[in-house]
Amino acid sequence: MAVVARVGGALVLVLLVVLLVVPLAAAQTPTPPSRVQTETRPALVKVFLDCVNASCDSDFFRTDISFVDHVRDRKDADVHVLITTEETGGGGEKYTLSFIGLGRFAGVDHLLHYVSKAAETSDELRRGLAGTIKMGLMHYVADTPVASQLQITHAKPARPAAGGVVLRDPWDYWYMRSSLSVYTNGERLTNSTSIYGSVGASRVTDALKVNLSGSVDYGRNRYTLDEGDDLVSISRSMSFSGLLVASITPRWSAGVRASASSSTYYNQHLALRLTPAVEYNIYPYSESTRRQFTFNYSAGVRHFRYDEETIFGKASESLPTHSFLASAAFKQPWGSYYSSFEATQYLHDLSKNRLIVYNSISVRLFKGFSVRLYGDVERIRDQVYLARGGASIDEILLRRRQLATSYSYYTSFGFSYSFGSIHNNIVNTRFDSSY
Repeated sequence: MAVVARVGGALVLVLLVVLLVVPLAAAQTPTPPSRVQTETRPALVKVFLDCVNASCDSDFFRTDISFVDHVRDRKDADVHVLITTEETGGGGEKYTLSFIGLGRFAGVDHLLHYVSKAAETSDELRRGLAGTIKMGLMHYVADTPVASQLQITHAKPARPAAGGVVLRDPWDYWYMRSSLSVYTNGERLTNSTSIYGSVGASRVTDALKVNLSGSVDYGRNRYTLDEGDDLVSISRSMSFSGLLVASITPRWSAGVRASASSSTYYNQHLALRLTPAVEYNIYPYSESTRRQFTFNYSAGVRHFRYDEETIFGKASESLPTHSFLASAAFKQPWGSYYSSFEATQYLHDLSKNRLIVYNSISVRLFKGFSVRLYGDVERIRDQVYLARGGASIDEILLRRRQLATSYSYYTSFGFSYSFGSIHNNIVNTRFDSSY
């Protein structure tokens, strides 16, 4: 008890010191001039940075772009900067920055792009994005008092390229990538190892798109039971796929998919697929970063060689198949929305089919309040690969074998609400790494 009392007394003393010293230090610390200017100058343009599906360093943007007033909600902003992204053929990202004027700038909108390279570091990416954001904001701050504090500089290239000359690409637009990941963890009675590797190559131009990819996944789990015996569970899978797509018109495209895979989970020693397809987009593909509505139809053949004989008595089989996919995606100032409907069917037996509905929506309903909803539902009638012998208790408990089912679903719902100061300019990362 004496020890507890001494510890308690020490804690009380520390709290008293904090309560007395911290306010005194804060009172003696002068307010930085930049802070005073930020909070008292109504002429600053209020900006809301909105990264829909992009990786943005918000702390860096608020620190580096200091000539505007960053706010927490678009309802308080003069300019809404909506940032969306899509992958480029060279392994980088194409960022589309939509500057949307609000309030006093209503109707003053414009669009900029930033294309990152595959080898860019996170610092190079955030600086490139910040530079593009600054360039777009010049249109709004040019007639404000802060304009007199800005300077325009030009980084002159060491060797200017000849005008109109297209430089030769030694790789002819081909981009290659590879990765390898190894995960291990364990305790006294259990340990697991997972290895995942992938390779890929792509070539993307306006006229033709080629994607090649492959992956290998291996997992091993060991459990020591009460009897002292070890239970070892192993899963393996690999897949290789190719996609060739030709641009026909701004809205039509045609292509073919091919794949080869193997999976102990699906009882597939080898699965081959070849399916030509055609796609139509209601909106031009050039607008895909903000909106698209596509209809895709494919038909082809799938060949299976199974690890074990299936419930239909098949060791291998080739089946004709076709599928239809309709999807819509919108990224707008009010939020984002994605929805798809997919129907697949084996042509030798039309009762063997699958229907999939997926929805994802995130909406700002009013100032500070947003809702998000994700969900998919599948009606399953096409499990031709199920093993006749079924799954063991170990495989069921460890989720190592696909089970017979007629449906599956997943849903997630949530909301967020924030209120208080509209300003979002200050960055303070002290103790961010503590927990």
